[in-house]
Amino acid sequence: MRRAAVAVAAGAMAVSLAACGSAKESGDKADSSKSAAAKGDNIKVGLLLPENKTARYEKFDRPLIEKKIKELTNNKATIQYNNARQDASLQAQQVDTMITDKVDVLIVDAVDAKAIKNSVQKAVDAGIKVVAYDRLAEGPISAYTSFDNEEVGKTQGEALLTALGDKATKSSKIVMINGSVTDPNAAQFKKGAHAALDGKVTIAKEYDTKEWSPDNANSEMETAISAIGAKKIAGVYSANDGMAGGIITALKAAGVSVPVTGQDAELAGVQRIVTGDQYMSVYKPYAPEAEAAAAMAVALAKGESLDSVAKDKVSSGSATDVPSVLVPVQSLTKDNIKDTVIKDGVYTVADICTGKYKSACDKLGLK
Repeated sequence: MRRAAVAVAAGAMAVSLAACGSAKESGDKADSSKSAAAKGDNIKVGLLLPENKTARYEKFDRPLIEKKIKELTNNKATIQYNNARQDASLQAQQVDTMITDKVDVLIVDAVDAKAIKNSVQKAVDAGIKVVAYDRLAEGPISAYTSFDNEEVGKTQGEALLTALGDKATKSSKIVMINGSVTDPNAAQFKKGAHAALDGKVTIAKEYDTKEWSPDNANSEMETAISAIGAKKIAGVYSANDGMAGGIITALKAAGVSVPVTGQDAELAGVQRIVTGDQYMSVYKPYAPEAEAAAAMAVALAKGESLDSVAKDKVSSGSATDVPSVLVPVQSLTKDNIKDTVIKDGVYTVADICTGKYKSACDKLGLK
């Protein structure tokens, strides 16, 4: 994959796209392009998100995508939505429903990037273009948007080393609790984290966590504590905030406080950072990613070029040079909460500094 840090401002997602039809295209493609152009703004967009355990999908991704689609179509587009609740078979059924309902384009955040391949092919065979959202789905996708996922893992790993300071030695024992093997992003996070950590600390135990489940992460952490010894663990790499919550619960039960990483800047994660229970999260600005997906979906539905939106290319196991938008990320610690999630309007001080967090917020100057 060729990766680039693509700065995408929220206001830069307005689309002014040129038609991509040419005399060299087949008659079928030409007819399809004419049909898409005839629809104008009256398009039907299918949106499928993978799960609702992670707060981001319903709180941020869905409303941001829907809002941008409406803006780009003068409020004329119809949006058909469903959430797979971490069930790949259910998501396949949802794709079938979208095909039956004849959506013009489909935005899919896959539960299982490999299992979705046949469904993507079925949609394309039915004349429906597919935008892979956040996770690089297999199959003949037409576009993709996500974050620079290896950079996410590297950012987490480097932050953990920073937190350890002088304790970051080859004899320091780290537990790595990665995401689900069904999510290709998890493998990229893991690769980036290893690039930062390998050779600098010892990875004493490592787990790939089914369904990104906080409960599973909690059990894995308990197992690691029993195997290594609570006092011998220097820090924990957690691939996201949800799992960090389960991990920290296990650490507290064992009477241990060590640096723990995270990702997604979930409210609970930010609050744990405020209190010092969690060292960091990776702040991923959802607006640029969501707006890129909306812009590409609208363009594809209208038979227009993606050149003004997608400046990068990526390849999967079954698609090459897919037009893509990769959004850069930022390490979120207690030192920059005000300049990231608060400044960008993700949360207010009142959201973060409730009840038991108020005194900790006061010490950080969050008022």
